[in-house]
Amino acid sequence: MKNIVYFDLETQKSADDVGGWGNIRDMRMSVGVTFSTTRGTYEIYPESRVNELIEELRRADLVVGFNVLRFDYEVLVGHNPFFDPAQVPTLDMLVELQKTLPHRLSLDAIATATLGVEKTSEGLQAIRWYREGKLLEIAEYCCFDVKITRLVHEYGAAHRQLHFVNRFGKRLTVPVAW
Repeated sequence: MKNIVYFDLETQKSADDVGGWGNIRDMRMSVGVTFSTTRGTYEIYPESRVNELIEELRRADLVVGFNVLRFDYEVLVGHNPFFDPAQVPTLDMLVELQKTLPHRLSLDAIATATLGVEKTSEGLQAIRWYREGKLLEIAEYCCFDVKITRLVHEYGAAHRQLHFVNRFGKRLTVPVAW
């Protein structure tokens, strides 16, 4: 059985905290979450286990995420400069969608239009929770994001399309090939 690992992480700091989006590696992971298709369960990784998270990603047959190439992997490189994202077979759904669409979509926009499911929060709230020491809340939020990522990926694989609502409120379809 092919081991697909769905992945997301939350950070300790915002772009403003680290001097801009050019300093993603300085944002530091607060919590990372994976869902492995062979394991069939979620795994929650606090910062103290970041290298175990990296090893799980390296062992996967495929890692699936949303904006993992430009964001999540960069955060991980900030923890472990020996982590080479190019060595990890990855499907970044945002990158694939940007090949077809002239604008960027959020995971929330895709999940809401495709599945009728909205995210429970957003990244800046997760940073506030981190500052308040609420790691359980971050883990729950991140697990739900990983679940949404998995459901969107599976829907796209089964139906060869995803949906979104444009700025005029019209529901549109975008083809996908994964």
